Amino acid sequence: MAAEHRAARIIRTAVDVIQPQFPVELWDGTRLGEDTDGVRFVVNDPSVVRQLALRPNIGTVVELWVSGQIDVRNGTLFDLVERGPKGKLKHRLDKLPKWQLLKDIPALLLARGKSAASGLGGKDPFVSGSNKEAITHHYDVSNAFYQLFLDERMVYTCAYFTDWNNSIDQAQADKLELICRKLRLKPGERLLDIGCGWGAMLIYAAKHYGVVGTGVSLSEAQTALARERIKAEGLEDKITIHVKSYEELEGQFDKISSIGMFEAVGIAHYDTYFSSVRRLLKPGGLYLHHAITRRMKRNKKMFSRKSAEHLALVKYIFPGGELDHLGMTIENLEGHGFEVHDAENLREHYGKTCRIWADRLHARMDEAIREVGAPKARLWLLYLTGCALAFERGTVQINQTLASKRKRGISAVPQTRADLYR
Repeated sequence: MAAEHRAARIIRTAVDVIQPQFPVELWDGTRLGEDTDGVRFVVNDPSVVRQLALRPNIGTVVELWVSGQIDVRNGTLFDLVERGPKGKLKHRLDKLPKWQLLKDIPALLLARGKSAASGLGGKDPFVSGSNKEAITHHYDVSNAFYQLFLDERMVYTCAYFTDWNNSIDQAQADKLELICRKLRLKPGERLLDIGCGWGAMLIYAAKHYGVVGTGVSLSEAQTALARERIKAEGLEDKITIHVKSYEELEGQFDKISSIGMFEAVGIAHYDTYFSSVRRLLKPGGLYLHHAITRRMKRNKKMFSRKSAEHLALVKYIFPGGELDHLGMTIENLEGHGFEVHDAENLREHYGKTCRIWADRLHARMDEAIREVGAPKARLWLLYLTGCALAFERGTVQINQTLASKRKRGISAVPQTRADLYR
């Protein structure tokens, strides 16, 4: 009881200083701060304070959320962020009465208490290692789980909102259309989609542009459903998907798309990746590179420092994943024999996309929990919310870069861009 009393006193002090625009509800029902019937932050376990004192980092917060020891009631994580303390949180934390807190924290640290258990199978679920393991970790969660929040085509990449009020179904169709136009697809051309997911790009391109499509993926679960969808569309003679790495492919293609898979490649493997794309693309052929990027810093040393949020993302969601900056993308393309024609930043579109995904998952949380369990469902909800905020704030970006395999003479890209927006 003494430990609970100390924990409650520390939380009360923090709430008085930070002054969030929502109440904090404790494990015994006590509400601190502005008491309303709206959204509130819930601390379900007094050991939360001890765990944060022992390990004051974002990883602890993630694990506390995943385990359900902290929660949100009567609202979403977006609501908490919108009602957070005014001004910078760091400045508020600097005002905490440290001497007063030091009276209680040592006793809490010495007390026995549980740690935040991930609840994801009794072992460390955050694998590292080969790309195959990493892709399986993220994408083979459950096809049914992803169907709860993705669009009807199951496109798990940034949508494109030609009208900001469009549905996610329409926005994803418009994104696929935009990519097809950028690639200037023509009937009979051979299109390779690297990291083809559930096959949406290939199906769309084959139906609307008459291409012959090839896809590669490392996800068995995604490929199984993609093949079912291809069969249902009657496109088995037009589309082939292989469960293998792009490095193992042979032959050449007129056009290549890479939509939202490059983040899993890793900087150490960029040379192999771009060399493979160049080998697989016909001279003059077009390559569409759609990837998340970080902003470049003043120098490479500063860029190499990863934020706490980025490290948490790699640990919990995308093991082995890395983000380059737009300059690095262009440098690699030019260095590997490509001519860059266009680069477009769609970060606001990805912010809206992730916000829609998070809201849809939140609305169907009970189904998600039945499908994959509470810890994993809660982890993905936190991830999608964090991504939405990162794109909206400009912490990360999403770029579509169009390049051709360099050749002498006129390129395959029209001299104006009027055909993209006809």
